[in-house]
Amino acid sequence: MSNIKLFNKWDASGVVVEDLGLKRYLNISPIIVPRTGGRNTTTNFHRNKTTIYERLVNKLQVPGHKGKKHKSTSGRNTGKAYKNQKVVEQVFKILEEKTKQNPIQVFVKAIENAAPRDEITSIEYGGARYPQAVECSPQRRIDIVLRIMVQGSYQKVYGKKAKIVDVLADEILKAYNKDPTSAAMAKKIELERQADASR
Repeated sequence: MSNIKLFNKWDASGVVVEDLGLKRYLNISPIIVPRTGGRNTTTNFHRNKTTIYERLVNKLQVPGHKGKKHKSTSGRNTGKAYKNQKVVEQVFKILEEKTKQNPIQVFVKAIENAAPRDEITSIEYGGARYPQAVECSPQRRIDIVLRIMVQGSYQKVYGKKAKIVDVLADEILKAYNKDPTSAAMAKKIELERQADASR
């Protein structure tokens, strides 16, 4: 299994997950093509068994759904798994060229940096709703990061000449460098600031 590489190019054996809270949930096991076709969905916590690369591909397939708003970006890449795998492969090539490191390590570090630790929820007390700070579960932390990275990238691309490959690579690189102009880092800062105000 150790000689299996992602897209036959990148080896995940040397990748280190430093955030102990996310270590169990960031599946970086070796796989050539990140596509299981929903094989694990009938089991509990099936997302833990899905590799992080496939989860990124899956997020790329549902770009326009932001909460209850169905923006016009919906339907552009829906169901186009092969196309989105090619996008991820090209993004990883760009990351490798720019950082001179294993792009899997860069991607994992970007997720660790941009994953929010706290968020807020509403509690109802005496007929009024109040925001309450809560800790974010590890699985949700990863989901939020991937969703915001993809939605932020599609927002910058839609109706413009920029390509999703370049914008997504730039988004991951900014999160890797802890740049607050990244959509994922900005969301993390905003969520944690709101949580601090609601304690």
